[in-house]
Amino acid sequence: MSLILFAFLVRVRDGLPLSASTDFEHNRELQERKQQLKTISKSLARLPDRATIKGQQLNIYFVSSEGVSYMSVCHSSIPVAKAFCFLEDLRWEFTACFNSTAVALAARPYPFLEFDSTIQKLKQQYNHRHGPALEVTLAEVQDDLRIHPPQVIDLDEVELTNGIANGHMEQGPASGQNQRLEQVTAPGILSLVLNILCASLNVIRGVHLIEYTFQDDHDGIWNVVSFLLAFVCCAFQCHLYLFHSSRKKLKAFVLLSIIILCNLYLFGPRNMWQLIFHISVASFSTFLIITRKLLDRPNDCGV
Repeated sequence: MSLILFAFLVRVRDGLPLSASTDFEHNRELQERKQQLKTISKSLARLPDRATIKGQQLNIYFVSSEGVSYMSVCHSSIPVAKAFCFLEDLRWEFTACFNSTAVALAARPYPFLEFDSTIQKLKQQYNHRHGPALEVTLAEVQDDLRIHPPQVIDLDEVELTNGIANGHMEQGPASGQNQRLEQVTAPGILSLVLNILCASLNVIRGVHLIEYTFQDDHDGIWNVVSFLLAFVCCAFQCHLYLFHSSRKKLKAFVLLSIIILCNLYLFGPRNMWQLIFHISVASFSTFLIITRKLLDRPNDCGV
């Protein structure tokens, strides 16, 4: 029975795969562990340099050194010291073949795939010859692990940290900036055009009043504020319609309320028909913002 099943080398700073061992086994848990290696590789910069992640029958071990992480999937029956001894031998072999500059300049996945032959030789040495050629190496690793034991990591914590770091948390219906909305409809285009028109009228009137207000009528400053605030609210209504946002309904009603209050305050500079027009456009836009739904997305199957 093989104790070391898979080896994986990645760059720590961005998780770029550098090399991996060829795998011909179809063990379901092994495939799960290989997917988990990809998840872990994205969080290596926040993880300890040496750690273990335990599974049912297969464990993950990794060691990070000089910007490269050496990772392996091993059977749980393998001694921990032997698993880390394999990773140390892997590290020595890799650093002997490739320098840190080549690693730093790598721009595509698996640039050192030819290193697979070396990985296979080491795997065979550990799986069929019962460990490293020099017993002193294993003894040194055992002593080091006794003084500095590897940290045992919970994979759920890694996935949570990775999700927060990449902005993918809380992807439910009430949030999720990356979720897509239904296509813009003809009424939606009409509401956008009318909202842009209202915003333009508000900003033109507000800017026009600024010079007059500060020169002759200081009491009219609140009219300027109302025009400009209504302009900002119209712009935000366009944004809410085009892009999904958390607490969309609450934001839409707040914007509508501000627009209504601003227009009621502007009764005088505007006549009744103008007020009805602006409030009707805002109400129409609010209705479309609330009723525009998210597209149903299938569950992601890849990593």
